[in-house]
Amino acid sequence: MVASRHDEAGRTGDEAATRAALLPLLEGSPHGAVYLVGPPRAPIGYVVLSFGWSLAAGGLTARIDEMHIRRAVRGRGIGTEVLGSLPRALAAAGLRAIEVETGREDARARALFGRQRFHPLEDRMTLRLTLHR
Repeated sequence: MVASRHDEAGRTGDEAATRAALLPLLEGSPHGAVYLVGPPRAPIGYVVLSFGWSLAAGGLTARIDEMHIRRAVRGRGIGTEVLGSLPRALAAAGLRAIEVETGREDARARALFGRQRFHPLEDRMTLRLTLHR
């Protein structure tokens, strides 16, 4: 399912590296989590979270690294349902904020997250330094 999402997004990369990044989360790493959407034996989507700490947010935060719903079942409110229940569960676990990045031109994703009260941080811009071993 992850490969399918990456293909859809036009993201090419090293499948082995993706597996290596995903495996610790599937094995219970405290740094993130993978939630399957739908029946465990036949999931229809997933959400990958990473956890961090923010003084500005007042503590533990989550970042939605990836969210995917199978193309065949999109448009049925599943993403909306996930984004409605996930914040409640994370807040109950003590998290203070959830962040997500979307493509600037991805109006559908921006609308989905906007309906669930996610809002742009107008005074912020994401910067990244990729570290190589």
